[in-house]
Amino acid sequence: MVDAARARKLADRIQQIVAEMLERRIKDPRLGFVTITDAKITNDLRDATVFYTVYGTDEEKAGTAAALESAKGVLRSEVGRKTGIRHTPSLTFELDGVMDNALQIEELLAKAKQADAEVAAKAVGAEHAGDANPYKIDEDDLEEDEDEEEDSADEDAEESGHSSS
Repeated sequence: MVDAARARKLADRIQQIVAEMLERRIKDPRLGFVTITDAKITNDLRDATVFYTVYGTDEEKAGTAAALESAKGVLRSEVGRKTGIRHTPSLTFELDGVMDNALQIEELLAKAKQADAEVAAKAVGAEHAGDANPYKIDEDDLEEDEDEEEDSADEDAEESGHSSS
């Protein structure tokens, strides 16, 4: 087994090599606007998964996937040559769903913002429902509380030597 730091460095290097190769050496017309977003490698360094995004239609995405599949051998040999490791990992290309997820999140945030604006518009000039004091108070309880406060004030005055009358 290999430590995680070495595996991460190798994955980063594979990402860089594949991106350079796609930009400079692979001239397949099916390749669209491809961006290599990440690479992950197994702990035994035998298999690497390269994640990519493509701008375009579903047909362009399918064409790009086919182009990457056909260029896999050339890309793998270049990875082996530039990394110098004993066993060159096999490459698997996987479409990264980050862009789709980001778009979906943006749409949800826009809906939430619109809903907040609607609520704020309805709240303008609105008044609270019910009384200012929402707690029910019996008249009898109110009078008892006032009597207790007067008695307490009288006791305090007597203790300090003053009379309340």
